Amino acid sequence: MVFVGVATVCDDKYSTAACTMIFGVAAIAGGGTDRDVKCNTDANGISEEVKQLAISVCPKSCGYCCETTDYKCSNVDYPRVRCSTITQAQCRDPTWRTIIAQDCPSACGFCLAGGCVDTAIECANDPSICRQVDMQAFVKVYCQRTCGYCATTTTTTVASSSATCLYAVNANANCATWIKNGFCTNTFYTLAQRKAYCAKSCNLC
Repeated sequence: MVFVGVATVCDDKYSTAACTMIFGVAAIAGGGTDRDVKCNTDANGISEEVKQLAISVCPKSCGYCCETTDYKCSNVDYPRVRCSTITQAQCRDPTWRTIIAQDCPSACGFCLAGGCVDTAIECANDPSICRQVDMQAFVKVYCQRTCGYCATTTTTTVASSSATCLYAVNANANCATWIKNGFCTNTFYTLAQRKAYCAKSCNLC
């Protein structure tokens, strides 16, 4: 098995040592070694529970980055760039980040960004820049995500009305966070995606 670059591009939530102890030898992008069996098996054989644990805590080590919610989404039907050729350098390049977030979010782990990212990747390192009066022109253009300038509408009414949606369920544990970021109202996500992941929170019965 050869792992594609996106399989190991994310970060593990646990330390490298902990991931190695739990899941064995780390996957290497472009390498020909199979994924360590500890990433998806237990004493009884193939285990979906073990795989989901690996995806949630050690996705890089197990080569599951592409299975995380940051990377597992659809790209637009007619992107302005060829999504399959996007490099990690482009994911960090201010010239490309906004276009990629809008058209090819799965290429760079922008699936939860709703099409809005910081053009300057350093913004999140110092959020105090958002409050500096003399930096407002800069942050409104280059630090939209960190400073809260993403063009999304509020989801308060959607979330508060979810009580009327008695039999719908949320398939994803991150729905509460996603609706705060505009998941239910942002047209970047299809109705099918919103219903599949957060039907209850988005009041989609």
